[in-house]
Amino acid sequence: MIIGIGAGSDVEKVLQSISRVKGIAEIVCYCQPGTVVPGDAASSVIIECEEPESAMVSALMDGTIDAAVRGSLPANTTLGALRESTGVDHLVRIALLETASGQKFFLAPVGIDEGWTIPEKVELIGKGRELARKFGMNENVAVLSGGRYGDVGRNAVVDQSLAAAELAARLTGAVHMEILIEEAVETCGVIIAPDGISGNLIFRTLVFLGDGTGHGAPIVNIGKIFVDTSRASPDYANALLLAAALLK
Repeated sequence: MIIGIGAGSDVEKVLQSISRVKGIAEIVCYCQPGTVVPGDAASSVIIECEEPESAMVSALMDGTIDAAVRGSLPANTTLGALRESTGVDHLVRIALLETASGQKFFLAPVGIDEGWTIPEKVELIGKGRELARKFGMNENVAVLSGGRYGDVGRNAVVDQSLAAAELAARLTGAVHMEILIEEAVETCGVIIAPDGISGNLIFRTLVFLGDGTGHGAPIVNIGKIFVDTSRASPDYANALLLAAALLK
């Protein structure tokens, strides 16, 4: 199997990540000309091009590579190329996270423009269950809201969040866990945040402040294996391993 990874900024971090997972697959690194020093990437194939985002997405779509990891390529141009090539109007990402104590769970939404409507929450719940099943994880889904039932009436936004979470849970057989994420991770393999902003904050707080681990965020509505990453991640080895696991 062949996995592509993008190297925009911080090329060295991408190359180190590739070397850490040597042997899992043939890995192809897409970057701009002159950004990789000869000899630094002996464990991978280097494809130099002016627009590595478009090149990697095209290779994924035509089957030249079997899976792709964004790596350190910019999000807007890379995900924009992916949307255009796949013909979808939005991308659905679900992140695989791990707490400092080793508890793994899938979290969505993790993009600030994702998961705001009931249909979007329902879609995330279904896709999250599919991922959990593939990895042999707990398929129970917890839908979070911005408060507890005892908070009703204190704030209109919180009231709306409670109502939306309750409806999404009832439509899908998930459990509305209110704001109790610390309890949700103990019983559920999939956590649905109230909206894209809070989901992104949960991800960043856990990974960058809470000594947790981000394993990457597969995009689950395009029919291809593409693992999104944060350029702030310490490395991309986990994302490459996740892509390889999805291929198997």
